[in-house]
Amino acid sequence: MEKRVLGKTGMHVSALGFGGAEIGLQGISAQTVTELLNGALDAGLNVIDTAECYGDSEEMIGTAVSHRRKDVYLFTKCGHGETYYEPRWRYDEILACIERSLKRLQTDYLDLVQLHSCSLETLGREEAIRALQKAKQDGKTRFIGYSGDGEAAKYAIECGVFDTLQTSISIADQEAIDLTLPLARDRGMGVIAKRPIANAAWRTGSRPENEYVQPYWERLQELKYDFIDGDPERSVEIALRFTLSVPGVHTAIVGTTKPGRWLENARLVEKGPLPPEQYEAIRKRWQQVSGPAWEGQG
Repeated sequence: MEKRVLGKTGMHVSALGFGGAEIGLQGISAQTVTELLNGALDAGLNVIDTAECYGDSEEMIGTAVSHRRKDVYLFTKCGHGETYYEPRWRYDEILACIERSLKRLQTDYLDLVQLHSCSLETLGREEAIRALQKAKQDGKTRFIGYSGDGEAAKYAIECGVFDTLQTSISIADQEAIDLTLPLARDRGMGVIAKRPIANAAWRTGSRPENEYVQPYWERLQELKYDFIDGDPERSVEIALRFTLSVPGVHTAIVGTTKPGRWLENARLVEKGPLPPEQYEAIRKRWQQVSGPAWEGQG
């Protein structure tokens, strides 16, 4: 698996990382998670990204890989309670969240702690930022980052305190390519792409019931990429390779609950960046169709 240097953090991260939301929110067994993650680590994965609000994701990850701590970079996110809809942005709440994450992940330090899509207003109050800086000062985390999109992500870059940006980048979500990635590159920040295959929203064949995925499905109906209606594996390949072809992207976080799926995706990534003409065709189509309302989807 190709490794890329995650900006000024200096971490050599696998181009494909593992996202922990699905395993925590879809009732997957701990045994399956252990099989999935250890198989991925054996194949070259070294990035796992999770969050407190992803059910029991952190606990299962800790059980699965704590004995291989030196083989993996552990990223998590804070600012919510047991669900994403319970905001917890006060100074003491952020620090308490980090302590819980350390316990669940069975480690005495984290490689990266990120504010989880907090608003521009919350960032401006600086209380949550100061909590992350305190955690870094105390050795609870090596680096701090912001996970989010739009103007809040732009502010997070410009304020100069974060080491990384995690933001939505895909064939159906390209706002960041123009709005924030050039700024992040100029500041040497590590860039983590979330939702890099747009949740494969096109594969449902009809409007998905999951409201989280619906905006991407609707956009794709208008974008009408010529590769969407063809071979399913080929469409995922193009989507994933597109995201990893975006200048400044260091790793793309993909979640799965199936032990063999990560290896399948890894083989797609090994084919390298898209040919320039194919990449530019996807960008041109986005520029032709997208409108001001097509903001980054957190």
